[in-house]
Amino acid sequence: MRVICDAPGQTCNRLWTYLASVAQCIAEKKKMVIIFYDWTIEDFPHLLHAPFIYYPLWQPWFLRLPKGWGWYKHLTWKVTHNKGWDKVFRFLGFTKGWSTMNDTRFIAQAKAELQHIFRPKQEICDKAEKMIAEIRKEADIIVGVHIRHGDYKTFYGGIFYYSLEEFHQYMLQIQALYPDKRVAFFISSNEGFSTDVFEGYRCYRFGKEPSGDILDLHTLSLCDLIIGPWSTYSRWAAFIGNKPLCCLYGRDQKLTTNDFRRVVDFYHFEDGTDTVGPWMQQAEASGFDDLGRPIDRHKA
Repeated sequence: MRVICDAPGQTCNRLWTYLASVAQCIAEKKKMVIIFYDWTIEDFPHLLHAPFIYYPLWQPWFLRLPKGWGWYKHLTWKVTHNKGWDKVFRFLGFTKGWSTMNDTRFIAQAKAELQHIFRPKQEICDKAEKMIAEIRKEADIIVGVHIRHGDYKTFYGGIFYYSLEEFHQYMLQIQALYPDKRVAFFISSNEGFSTDVFEGYRCYRFGKEPSGDILDLHTLSLCDLIIGPWSTYSRWAAFIGNKPLCCLYGRDQKLTTNDFRRVVDFYHFEDGTDTVGPWMQQAEASGFDDLGRPIDRHKA
């Protein structure tokens, strides 16, 4: 039985770290344990209640306490950032989910079941489907635009941060790729702004909603195409929705229809090209290692 003991980053990092183990459990009828579940777990009821996944720390009575979720998040961070606990987990034979993301053995055969297990709760699905249906009345092609701001202003020195004006230019390019089609854009962003900044385009986004990040994520997965910076968020939406994704890699990028490719696993597009390497090369060229730390080029 595989026991997942890490909790890297935000929600989509976590979902990717579960993927290989869940796929293996489906294919080989095995069981698994997730110690430190993501705080959005209740938005994924099929994942939470999968009969082959055990969550030893899932105690609703505790989480419902006034500071329950806060205590749980603090515990998660303290344990998963502690070298002593790392040694304990290694001794017990536990697994860091991040180390399993290159295990693609069972993903393709389990894809349909994976899409079911990672489907959000019905309330989220209903809102997302209603949004897409409304957009579809005025559009032949719906493009999901993932605008990651916030932490991306400093993440890897801001090399994956694109301004609203830069996104506007990419939207212009996408419209030009389909001159005979009505193109509309669904906007997903961790920053509040009016879609009026994209003047002249059919743009839609949700206001403040419960479970807003997961609502945006699922809605992106329902779009016809997805575009955004290098991110596990848009990559997950493309994978789980089986939709073509264009990952931005430069401010002078000229888009073609070939830039939109389906994601088959964490590290690969459908044509076999790498989803990580080109962006890590960009990061290194900008002076950062694979963990986002500045490279000391004077160090011997």
